[in-house]
Amino acid sequence: MLLLFLEADESQLASVDGMSVGIVSATQGQYRTAQFLLDLTQGARIASSSYDSANPPRLALEAVTTGGGTNDGLGSSSRSGSGTDGPRVAGWMSAVRRAEAAPQLLRPGLLASRIPGGAAYAGVNGTGNIDGVAAADTRGRIAAISIGTAPTLLARIGALRREQRLVVADLPAGAEGLADLRALSATREPGELLLAVQRVSDARGGELLWMGAAGLSGTGDARGASVGGPRPAGAAASGMELTSPSTNQRGLVVSVDIAPTILAHLGGTPIPADMRGRTLETDGALHSVGLRSLMARLHVVGGRRLKALGILLLAWALLLLACAVGPLAARPATRARAMRAGAIGVLWAPVVVLIPAALEPSAPVEYATIALGCLALGALTDVLAPWPRAVVPPATVAIVVLVFDALAGTQLLMRSVLGPNPILGARFYGIGNELKSALAVLVLAATAGVLYPATRGRRAALSVAGAGIVLAVVEGSARIGAGVGGVILVSAGFAVATVMLLPGAVSRKRALTAILVPIAGLVALAALDLATAHGGGHFSGSILHARSADDLRDVIVRRYGAAWNELKNHTMPIATALSLVCGAVAIRSRDRLLAPVSGDPGWLAALCGGLTAGIVGALSEDSGPVLLVVAVFTLGCVVTYLWAGAEPARQSETAASDYSSSPGIVSIGSGP
Repeated sequence: MLLLFLEADESQLASVDGMSVGIVSATQGQYRTAQFLLDLTQGARIASSSYDSANPPRLALEAVTTGGGTNDGLGSSSRSGSGTDGPRVAGWMSAVRRAEAAPQLLRPGLLASRIPGGAAYAGVNGTGNIDGVAAADTRGRIAAISIGTAPTLLARIGALRREQRLVVADLPAGAEGLADLRALSATREPGELLLAVQRVSDARGGELLWMGAAGLSGTGDARGASVGGPRPAGAAASGMELTSPSTNQRGLVVSVDIAPTILAHLGGTPIPADMRGRTLETDGALHSVGLRSLMARLHVVGGRRLKALGILLLAWALLLLACAVGPLAARPATRARAMRAGAIGVLWAPVVVLIPAALEPSAPVEYATIALGCLALGALTDVLAPWPRAVVPPATVAIVVLVFDALAGTQLLMRSVLGPNPILGARFYGIGNELKSALAVLVLAATAGVLYPATRGRRAALSVAGAGIVLAVVEGSARIGAGVGGVILVSAGFAVATVMLLPGAVSRKRALTAILVPIAGLVALAALDLATAHGGGHFSGSILHARSADDLRDVIVRRYGAAWNELKNHTMPIATALSLVCGAVAIRSRDRLLAPVSGDPGWLAALCGGLTAGIVGALSEDSGPVLLVVAVFTLGCVVTYLWAGAEPARQSETAASDYSSSPGIVSIGSGP
């Protein structure tokens, strides 16, 4: 079994016969080579911000101790047990103490410790040899080390692989390293596993690296066999694309998948529960152009997110300005149409962002596509859908398109500016935190639009509850949304809306039911995970498979630690404070706020449910305040649409009428 590090990209790895290729998410947070190697050895990782120190300690291979080294003409070598101490990693204990203080059970060196006889490392003089950390056990010891010149590397690797089950090696840079990789692949025994990972410096920014694998089950083997058995007749020896259950994305894997893959291949020892990665798999023929475009796309989407939203809002502001000056200024109806077009256009954003995700244009073209596409769809929807039902089309289309994207594996959401951001290592598939609360508000508003004018009763309550169940399945299913927090916030928001639409007063019993609904949602999610993902979903992996109360505590600490860090991030404190103020003002002035719809109970329930979803999302997700800010922003767009579409007579109404005391209107906080 060989684990190789070399300076190679996708085209170079793909040129090796029988090599499957994919993109590996190296670290969760800013890339550091030492952190990547530590994560690899322990088969688990957390965000760098969750450690006491974001940067790992400096690690280096210590010089061979007296009596532990030999020189056979190929280079110097050392083996544990042959001298005083044997080869080891300097700074290892600092890394262990840092891992022990982290809010998750992390055991650096777990991989080599589970391999009988440990692992060996072969390096080249003058290259730094930090990649030898991948061969260290939990004590920081390496079973055998061989350091020498580049021309002797293949011979030294051959000598080590005859004695050790896992050999880690650094290949030379340039064409020489690629030639060595081809030679090692050509001499690989049938069924032997070879993994090759791109080597980059910290300064380069290696959050995403290229990775190749030969010998995985299902991969064509140039010598007529594979781990999974003989290659089918007529099957090509060319490689395939890598994937793993950790990502459920074709062409994308995680660094922590490497250790369990090695142990599963070597056999004889079970994969430790402390390893959170999953074994690598192959998924379809290798499409180099598609992989390269995925890598390029993932490197730019993160930086375009806020800019795309800012330009969309700027385009809406310019549209309003154009309607406020010049010949259009005397036409209130035109200004109202512009206001509605912009508000509905923003609600179309989850769908429109998928267009540039598919086309992968330059940044200016992407910004223009999103801004003009949203405003155009907003204007068209306003014309075709009667007020106040224009919210229904963007909500319906968004759910349908996102479900199709997930089930069909088109990866458009992941490539979009509103999808999860794999370059940071936090999420790889499903619906990201930025969309969870927005979709809850959108579906609640669409349901209110369908019911308008609504009457409190079981029919209206069941309609809202049904919509909530559908959205909870979408956001929680491992194959679609994969969001535990999404189920919680959707359950809470729609439970509040449902209770508010039931006939009679909001009693303590109904309030308690609304509180318990998210718990029922989690139970249903567990069943859904077991049924659709064989227990491999995000919820099953983090909660149901927890081995102790300490594991659950670690999950909670990590989530709220990440949420607290998000709260302190840049302008988020101001945005969070403004969102809370807006929410409080909206509750206090709910009668005036809903004057355009005459205090319709369906819309009141939708707005209260949407605010609840944002608050609960902020308390249950690791992105914390982001979900509240997004929910309040989306609610603001919905309210803007309502006011821009109301009749002038209704807009001039004041809060003198007490809608909360009118028949059929819920009085918040009422009950025995």
